[in-house]
Amino acid sequence: MELINFSDSYQKYKPDILFTNRNEELVLLVEIKAKQLENSLKKRAISQLKTYLQNIKPDIPFGMLVDLEEINIFALNKDQEIENLTSLNTNDIISNYDPESPHKRIFDFYLETLVKSWLRDLSYHWHSATPPGYHELEKIGLLRLLEGGHTYIQENLGVDTLH
Repeated sequence: MELINFSDSYQKYKPDILFTNRNEELVLLVEIKAKQLENSLKKRAISQLKTYLQNIKPDIPFGMLVDLEEINIFALNKDQEIENLTSLNTNDIISNYDPESPHKRIFDFYLETLVKSWLRDLSYHWHSATPPGYHELEKIGLLRLLEGGHTYIQENLGVDTLH
């Protein structure tokens, strides 16, 4: 299996969550921001995703940016420009895994945990037969890649590489 050394990567970018399919191939990288992003900060985060998808690991089909307002899922189009394929309301997704989440302050680690729970639900249906966002992710082709896959949180790996 291929090693990815994030410490040698462009601008030392480390995604918060990596998701592999059942064949251990990277299919999704996730950037978590536990705040509502102003337009300029959102553009910068999207630019990081674009740079990574274009220059460092161009065979990863999807990128995701999660803030407290929206979950945006991106892919590179044929012109190598990043395209927002779908946007979901963050509270509509995470409140399925913590009904109190819309009423309390959410920090980075906890938002990562809730997003990871959602991705695992999409992969294994542990919480719901049809998790939130199921049809939207099916429509863009991400759902089939998530089924039977695994999540990795970069910081918890303790190293700068992922198999």
